[in-house]
Amino acid sequence: MDPSLLLMLSDLLHLQNHLDPTTSLLSHSHTTSSSSSSLSSSSSAAPLLFFTIASVLSYVSSSLLPHRSTSHSNRTNPTTTTTTTTLSTTTTTDHTLSGFRSLSSRIWSMDSLARDAHWRSSYGLSYPVFASLLDHLKPHFLRSDLPIPPDFALAVVLSRLSHPPSRRSVLASRHSIPPSLLSKTTNMVTRLLATKLYPDFVKIPSGQRLLQVINSFKDLTSLPNVSGAIHGSPVRLSRLPSLNPSEFGDPPSVLLQAIADHRHIFWDVCVKAPGGSDNASHLRDSLLYHRLTSSDILRDSVVTVRGHHVRPYIVGDSSYPLLSCLLTPFSSNSTGTPAQNSFDAALARGRAAVEHAVGLLKGRWRILQNLNVGLNHAPQTIVACCVLHNICQIAGEPEPELFKDPKETVVPPLPTVRPLESEKSFYYFGESLRQAMADDLQERQQRLLSR
Repeated sequence: MDPSLLLMLSDLLHLQNHLDPTTSLLSHSHTTSSSSSSLSSSSSAAPLLFFTIASVLSYVSSSLLPHRSTSHSNRTNPTTTTTTTTLSTTTTTDHTLSGFRSLSSRIWSMDSLARDAHWRSSYGLSYPVFASLLDHLKPHFLRSDLPIPPDFALAVVLSRLSHPPSRRSVLASRHSIPPSLLSKTTNMVTRLLATKLYPDFVKIPSGQRLLQVINSFKDLTSLPNVSGAIHGSPVRLSRLPSLNPSEFGDPPSVLLQAIADHRHIFWDVCVKAPGGSDNASHLRDSLLYHRLTSSDILRDSVVTVRGHHVRPYIVGDSSYPLLSCLLTPFSSNSTGTPAQNSFDAALARGRAAVEHAVGLLKGRWRILQNLNVGLNHAPQTIVACCVLHNICQIAGEPEPELFKDPKETVVPPLPTVRPLESEKSFYYFGESLRQAMADDLQERQQRLLSR
């Protein structure tokens, strides 16, 4: 067997072990409507199968076909590579079914770099990942009554998600399909992504993967047992909802709550609040909150810090309540003691991971910059984009330019969130735990300076 193929398969198995090494029963939850819902299933081989297909397709295309054809063409015609690239760019303007079919029939004869650059430009991800994603979704497509082929349906939706929002009539005309069919196809594909694929690609870490996340965050922040960072980000709506418009803020938006790890991969997302809501209320209304406070998740790897037993926790800014499972800064303007300010700076480094992840999400799936779907379909569209984001991050797709939301660029000092009566025990323990960790961090930093 080709040594490069063996190396590829070895790297693939390492990637699967990093994503879900224990293959144990994992929990995952998300919300895409006014009422919360959870998805739970046993860990499956689906992610491994996904990346096996993607990697083999990529290997075949880039290591076998392109190299052989390029080697031959270099001996006979030095302009072949240019011709192949030209073929790629000439097909980018034809987004109809006939144009898509014409491109698909020649896809493996194209130079792999030009092919994947074109595919990312048109659909937000490379062709091998597109093909594997199609294999995941095809059984569900075949049970639908869409009058267009599954691969074209997926291409149409990915094209809509990865480009700046346009009017539905313009998008439909671009693909030569009726506007009603465009809406139906978008709704079906995003619903499948947000439900059927969510359990495979958005997973709360546990076991060995949780330890890997904790160790990576410790390298990043110097804080023990950080398992993720939480962030609330508004997703702007293209039009103001007619029902209770004041609840959606100015400009109108819905609120995305996301938790990410050090690799900018989301392990929980929730969309169930209008943009005028605050992060604390959104969290308290989510399934994640109840799973955190009941110790249903993140139960492994308890450590001791100055006599305090510390289970894995997440970090957030001051817009979230201080809890034993969610640590927030002492202040938002560095007015604490030196130990507290050092702790806050370390916490900020952890929070940057999820802020970066959200910037990548909106940079790659640009429909989220000004969402132009009906309000009833907005949550599932956002969650679908989060699933696609994770697929791209895990597959190693090139990261796009970060999107900076103007509403989030300047954040005034945040007031401290008051604990609810039911949270007071979590708050008091979190308060003493935070101070112990700040003192411990300062002591370790002083020891390093004294060496």
